[in-house]
Amino acid sequence: MSALVVLVDRMEDLPIPPEGLRVMRTRDYLTQPSGFGDETVRIVNLSRDLVYLGQGYYASLLAEARGHRVIPSAAAILSLKERSRAWTGMRAVERVLLRTLARIKETPEASFSIDVYFGRTADPRYERVAREAFDRFRAPILRVQIRRDPEWGFYVKAIRPRTIDELHAAEQPVFAAALEAYTRRAWRAPKGPKRVRYTLAVLHDPKEAMPPSDPKALATLERVGAQMGVSVELIQPKDYSRLAEFDALFIRMTTALDNPTYRFARKAEDEGMPVIDDPTSILRCTNKVFLAETLAAKKIPAPKTLVLDSRSVKRATDELSFPIVLKIPDGSFSRGVMKADNLDMLKRMSRELLDDSDLILAQEFMPTEFDWRVGVLDGKPLFVSQYTMAPKHWQIYNHTATGPAKSGGFRTMAVEDTPKQVLDTAVAAARLMGTGLYGVDLKQNSRGVFVVEVNDNPNIDAGVEDKVLKDALYRKLLESFVRRIEAG
Repeated sequence: MSALVVLVDRMEDLPIPPEGLRVMRTRDYLTQPSGFGDETVRIVNLSRDLVYLGQGYYASLLAEARGHRVIPSAAAILSLKERSRAWTGMRAVERVLLRTLARIKETPEASFSIDVYFGRTADPRYERVAREAFDRFRAPILRVQIRRDPEWGFYVKAIRPRTIDELHAAEQPVFAAALEAYTRRAWRAPKGPKRVRYTLAVLHDPKEAMPPSDPKALATLERVGAQMGVSVELIQPKDYSRLAEFDALFIRMTTALDNPTYRFARKAEDEGMPVIDDPTSILRCTNKVFLAETLAAKKIPAPKTLVLDSRSVKRATDELSFPIVLKIPDGSFSRGVMKADNLDMLKRMSRELLDDSDLILAQEFMPTEFDWRVGVLDGKPLFVSQYTMAPKHWQIYNHTATGPAKSGGFRTMAVEDTPKQVLDTAVAAARLMGTGLYGVDLKQNSRGVFVVEVNDNPNIDAGVEDKVLKDALYRKLLESFVRRIEAG
């Protein structure tokens, strides 16, 4: 089970807590370490004493030692005191403030403050500033002090934590609503016979052209989660400041180091939340140079691959036969992949790809009717599909066709019906990347089985990858998250 506890120095500090919350005196929490059993505990520390070595600081420190997730963390309390870290955070908040002020028709004429309650504020014009301040400093109540310089304009003078006893009467309703909003998703009333044990955030982008999961698959994940007592909630990049409200994060948006997915993964890891895909997996899998070097070092069969720069393109003609496949290191869904049939094409295509990347890969071409895709979760095969090439094309996806990208067909089969060599090679390759969820692409010919790519964030679409296991596939995914949550 998951429990959410609010710590206060005096019970009258929170006389009417949101339904379902357990309110506890800070002193009792410090002196009574037992009493939670095997529960997953989340702590909201509203102590009046949040100074270094104060009672509130020790409550956060001991919460972390006990394996409880706590806001603010001991590190967050210290960060507000450390000039370098506080300065960096203030400048980030200031950038959001200046963008906000540029959009406001009537800007303030003098210095002012913004009070922040769990990332919310009373003035809706400054919601983005409030979210940024909360995300940077992770304290329940903050005051952003803004000054107006006659010459330089507005700037953030200071950001300091406030305590619950400082709130005046007019602030109480805003604070209460913010506290309830922050905590309610883990404590929404049970629906049906299953009680909500944990909450899983699923990051997705409804506007993404080629998402890793279609809406029907996400709906199935929600439905199966409800049956298991796991509340699945779809979130979007705009919900970054809410991430700590959940017990775990599942990324169902195409990952990249320069889009919100990596930032979300890093944030989840910093919060101590289980996350698929984790930052290390994203870092490794999104770069084909890392994959090529790792597979070679571990002697896992792969098409012969060369890492080239602008001065070594000729090496491809010395060591590979035409046609030669050229790839940028961070492409996905067959994007950034070209096939050179002769030397002129090689020169032209390599110049084009090297305009965007200092390194490219040249790879042996292995024509096959289909690619194997083995989904691997926790080091074990989860699903197996065969993806056929797009019509009149040499890849699964054809991005040169007019209109949207076109893809080939598929065939999904039971894991137990898959050749052992395919499974063993896929699992060995996935384990080099981590222990999360991976999609391993392989080719098979008369010479054997070869790993083409190991993808984090593999496709799981309704009627495709789940065609054999159906609901059981989503159940296995959710069971993995539950194990990770309960392992602490």
